[in-house]
Amino acid sequence: RIKIDVNKFIYHYKNMRWAKGRHETYLCIVVKRRVRPNSLSFDFGHLRNRSGCLVELLFLSGALCPCLWGYGAPDSVGLCYSVTWFCSWSPCSDCSYRLAQFLSQNPNLRLRIYVSRLYFCDPEDSSAREGLRMLQRAGVQITTISTVVYCWQTFVACRQRVFKAWDGLHQNSVQLARKLNDILQVGHTHTHTHTCTHTVLLS
Repeated sequence: RIKIDVNKFIYHYKNMRWAKGRHETYLCIVVKRRVRPNSLSFDFGHLRNRSGCLVELLFLSGALCPCLWGYGAPDSVGLCYSVTWFCSWSPCSDCSYRLAQFLSQNPNLRLRIYVSRLYFCDPEDSSAREGLRMLQRAGVQITTISTVVYCWQTFVACRQRVFKAWDGLHQNSVQLARKLNDILQVGHTHTHTHTCTHTVLLS
């Protein structure tokens, strides 16, 4: 739950197209968990890659909160989750596949992903591109991070320091959003909605 250092956040979430040397992926996470109409809990935190395990898979394993999914709990059947990710890199093809598979097995979870940069999505036949389209078909909402102010205030140890936009933040965000939209449009006609059985509770 420890917040991210200011310099690490800026380094890893800068949304330039060519981000050399940034071999780690950071994942800032908001989890809303609903058990009953008047019972809503929140979890906030962040993860980063560990040796031998990608950050997306760490989240699915429950690394942020060991009992996150409530498996085995008496009221686990009624649990419904709305999860938001703020990723420094978009998921690779393998993680996209694993995420889509996880969602198909857990219809009580709704996932929204904001990405700062696109991972290996330049080639037209990139498997990473198809992975993003796979997530979209699984009902995941994917977009670029248009502003990092929310992340700054929620996940960064800024000590009340006001966020100062880096050069090119808005321009790069617009360009990345267009590119992501082009990638997702290819598979748009095959998109189907992955709905939470209790979506009315999390809107």
